[in-house]
Amino acid sequence: MGAKNFLRDWALIMCMAVGVAAYFVYVALEPGPEVRRLAGDAVAWLQPVMIFCMLFLTFCRIDPRELRLCKWHLWLLLIQCGIFTAIGLPLIWMPQCDARVVLEGAMLCMICPTATAAAVVTRKLGGSIAHVTTYTILINLAASIIVPVLIPYVHSNHGMTTLNASLLILGKVFPLLLMPFVGAILLRYLWPKARKALVSVPDLPFYIWMVALALAMTVTTRSIAHSSVPLSTQLWLVLVSLLCCVFQFWAGRHIGARYDDAVSAGQALGQKNTVFAIWLGFTFFTPITSIVGGFYSIWHNVANSWQLYRHRKQEAAAGNKA
Repeated sequence: MGAKNFLRDWALIMCMAVGVAAYFVYVALEPGPEVRRLAGDAVAWLQPVMIFCMLFLTFCRIDPRELRLCKWHLWLLLIQCGIFTAIGLPLIWMPQCDARVVLEGAMLCMICPTATAAAVVTRKLGGSIAHVTTYTILINLAASIIVPVLIPYVHSNHGMTTLNASLLILGKVFPLLLMPFVGAILLRYLWPKARKALVSVPDLPFYIWMVALALAMTVTTRSIAHSSVPLSTQLWLVLVSLLCCVFQFWAGRHIGARYDDAVSAGQALGQKNTVFAIWLGFTFFTPITSIVGGFYSIWHNVANSWQLYRHRKQEAAAGNKA
């Protein structure tokens, strides 16, 4: 029983360790060019498929009528968009700023949308899936508007207009947001027995996320290992990603507590779609900046592991008292 509880409490940390180890095992095997190409294609295919499955199964549990605005949604949108803009404006006026890479990394950490897996963790922690899902949609909409408006001035890219940037972001985000949502609604009304069978396995999205997390950590490790960023800059990005992670989990839970929804708000603001952050860095900033998403991925998953451990302990203590 102790081993089972240990595995349950620290499953995310172990998945992260497996993902990191998998990369070094892969390198040690010295695969040829064809194997590397096939592995890259497999990862590129698997990641969106697993994200789609997680979202689809999560949306199957939600009654569309439960998706509605909360007051904390507006506060969190203000925090993300406000800080993103507040960091970006000085960079427009000071293009040669020595701390540009670090500040751009902070911008990515702040505007990055909520992770698709946030609803999975929120459910495990006893929060509201519907509230987190609603915010996930809202922040993706907000990011698709504010990033293209501000980024061309902060970090100019030749030929990258606001319209082009908007279409790139929408094309990246919305197929994986809207298609699972529409599919879950259709299944609810056209084949309710199938939906019921899918939701009868309560932890299935969590198990898929564990695999997705290990894979994401393999990709993150590869990104960091292949980075030519100076060690001093990497250390600054480690620090800024940690500070942004701690601040956003704290701010989300603090604001959410005012509306009796601390868990949902904390996950909505703190747990990020770091794959999207890495893509944003490569596409709109520089490869150097993009590694901040990899470091943030480590921190928010450590935070999730700690929260899940504490939550289970609290449940166990409550059960003993009863």
